[in-house]
Amino acid sequence: MKRHLLSAAMASGAILGAATLATPVQAQQNFITIGTGGQTGVYYVVGQSVCRMVNRVEDANIKCNAPSTGGSVANINGIKSGELDMGVAQSDVAYRAYNGEGTFGEKFDDLRSVFSMHGEPLTVLARADANIEELDDLQGKRVNIGNPGSGQRATMEVLMDAKGWDTSVYSLASELTAAEQASALADNNIDAMVYVVGHPNGSIQEATTTVDANLVPLEGEAVDSLVEEYPYYSTVTIPGGLYKGNPDDVNTFGVMATVVTDADTDAETVYQTVKAVFENFDRFKKLHPAFANLTPEEMISNGLTAPLHEGAARYYKEQGWID
Repeated sequence: MKRHLLSAAMASGAILGAATLATPVQAQQNFITIGTGGQTGVYYVVGQSVCRMVNRVEDANIKCNAPSTGGSVANINGIKSGELDMGVAQSDVAYRAYNGEGTFGEKFDDLRSVFSMHGEPLTVLARADANIEELDDLQGKRVNIGNPGSGQRATMEVLMDAKGWDTSVYSLASELTAAEQASALADNNIDAMVYVVGHPNGSIQEATTTVDANLVPLEGEAVDSLVEEYPYYSTVTIPGGLYKGNPDDVNTFGVMATVVTDADTDAETVYQTVKAVFENFDRFKKLHPAFANLTPEEMISNGLTAPLHEGAARYYKEQGWID
């Protein structure tokens, strides 16, 4: 492979001195580093879980590590600079990087998809006494639409545009941060809060354990049109039973967490990484509640906003999952 990083780089350096004495199997050993996110977040678990599957396969000759990083943008920049082999990134961030939009400036033509993971849906949580059962019920209510610059605010504005709404449809459109909104809901300062986040989530757990509150499904023509128009949006189901008082699955939409790499990453290494995950899939899904509803069919199609890496595509073709 062309890259090595952090402990992987040091380990490969140690091996280099003994390279002339190594057996052929040892000489072929690769080290891969997967960029994740903060240690308390799901991205970190994604990277650690992928590495756990890879490192279990002795004859793959791959050693994988997944350090904490700054998240989506940092991971894509790390892949581009050669500091990372793979990384976890939101599907919309990957889209902007591949197409050279927003803060990325220029197209990252070599960005490649490996597979998608859990959804990070636009999540609406409402006080039970506010009687909000569907999207249209938000009209006339006190809704925290998120602080300017936040992911929830941006996604909520996209949904509002699709509905033909502006903030005047609410009796109050507050701009609290994600950290502030659970207590605001519990204190009856707002009727509903919005959050773009993977599940289960601590803020929503906090809110649902302090006040009777229900997750609100986001469905209908406006949502369907957004998913059809924007390749980085997908329909997402929040599993029932993750939060107190919410036993049923709830349908919504949002971005996907995706594992990405670049075109120059060794095809055999990507192939072996993908194989390790899918051939230990039941074990993999048990490593975090957010993985419980994953299916291969969705992971190789939903939210992939850059072309598939050739190593990943090879495995999926072997399985008959793609042509």
